[in-house]
Amino acid sequence: MFNRLFPMVLIAGLPLSVAGSLFHWPEALMFMIYCATIIALAAYMGRATENLSIVSGPRIGGLLNATFGNAVELIISIFALKAGFVSIVLASLTGAVLGNLLLVGGLAFLVGGFRFKRQRFDIHDARFNAVLLMFGVVVAFVFPEIFSMYLTDQEALTLSVWIAVILILLYFAALLFRLVTHRGMYQSGKEEEKHEETAEWSKRKSIMILALSTIAVAYISESLVHTFESVGETFGWSDVFIGVIIVAIVGNAAEHASAIIMAYKNRMDVAVEIAIGSTLQIAMFVTPLLVLISLFFPSPMPLVFTVPELVTMVLAVLLTNTIAIDGDTNWFEGAMMLGAYLIMGVGFYLL
Repeated sequence: MFNRLFPMVLIAGLPLSVAGSLFHWPEALMFMIYCATIIALAAYMGRATENLSIVSGPRIGGLLNATFGNAVELIISIFALKAGFVSIVLASLTGAVLGNLLLVGGLAFLVGGFRFKRQRFDIHDARFNAVLLMFGVVVAFVFPEIFSMYLTDQEALTLSVWIAVILILLYFAALLFRLVTHRGMYQSGKEEEKHEETAEWSKRKSIMILALSTIAVAYISESLVHTFESVGETFGWSDVFIGVIIVAIVGNAAEHASAIIMAYKNRMDVAVEIAIGSTLQIAMFVTPLLVLISLFFPSPMPLVFTVPELVTMVLAVLLTNTIAIDGDTNWFEGAMMLGAYLIMGVGFYLL
């Protein structure tokens, strides 16, 4: 399916994106073309990182998938901040958390569970991720929202900047802990399945495709951002719904596909690392980085989410931790996570 569908979408999408921008085609049409093209590009990014992950192990492989998957989200958000769509950026970050934990994680557990009755992943990694999720989402996001009620806008922004710097430092400290100082310390002794597969693309080809895809995504993302207002008016979508559902799904399409493929192959360590690792990267690196970048734009972005956004993120973290902390999963747990995502999606649509 990949070898036929995504190349066709990409071959058609790139020239149509350029032509539509030059000749000012209807923005609703261009929005759909941009989204389809970005998803196709993200699929190539996912395929390239999957090849790299085969020889890198689950932690490095998951980190690569999360990084290049979130590169799309980061690029779209930067252009949205530049255009002044702060509420859409915050909503898209909320959607990224919900999408990675509930949609990606739920689909991975569901698809893998249909093929394998019971799937296991490293329980020590699950517990470590659970603690980071509680800190990165619950502590770091809820805290500024509560304090902002008693602070001026400038004080709230100052607090957000301090939190952003601390989050980024702790994110890199977590990488240092897992990949350097305590690398292999908590492994269960199970040999990784990377030796059973051969990479389809060479390392050089994979890196080249990642670089070219990122450049193309940056070009199309700038045009995509300028269609938000018109699309919202055309379809009756609020800024929150566009950010939480539409932009989040488009921006995280790469890891959506990669996590499901890994789960189908019973490589659950990689699948879980993609879903949860991507969420951690959104919460502890991408979001604080956007806060710092926004200082260079006319409308800075304080780390202050709306109450519905905070409530849904906290509930997603609690549900994911409850399901994943035991180190094993099945298709019904995936179905529950998907059910939670659909409930929240309907709620944001009605806002």
